[in-house]
Amino acid sequence: MKALIFGAAAAAAVLTGCASTGKVAPQYINPNTYQSYDCQSLQSEVSRIAKLVEQTQNQQVGLSASGIGIGLTGGRHGIYPSISLGMGAGSGQRAAKQNTLSRLYGEHDAMVVSARQKGCAFAQGMKIYGE
Repeated sequence: MKALIFGAAAAAAVLTGCASTGKVAPQYINPNTYQSYDCQSLQSEVSRIAKLVEQTQNQQVGLSASGIGIGLTGGRHGIYPSISLGMGAGSGQRAAKQNTLSRLYGEHDAMVVSARQKGCAFAQGMKIYGE
């Protein structure tokens, strides 16, 4: 019985994790920005933004070299040369990716809200990232 409950809880956690946007919160963008768009324009913009979100999520943030140090080190056995390589995780690239995703999520949300206000058919069952 405990295994069944544990399995159900694990499955729920996995499914919840798939539906979320991770740690990136959508940036607020006013839906009134898109009030001049008609339903067809909004639908094409929403699909364009969805493609950009997918491309941005698939970008790999690689390691970046942050410097090479050459020096002398002393110890119990004398003085000897040392070389150190500084490898970072590309925190600037990671922050840029998160900012881009946040902006894209916000634009998507604003377009869907605007489409719902106009009564566009494509937006009726569509979820926004903030829901």
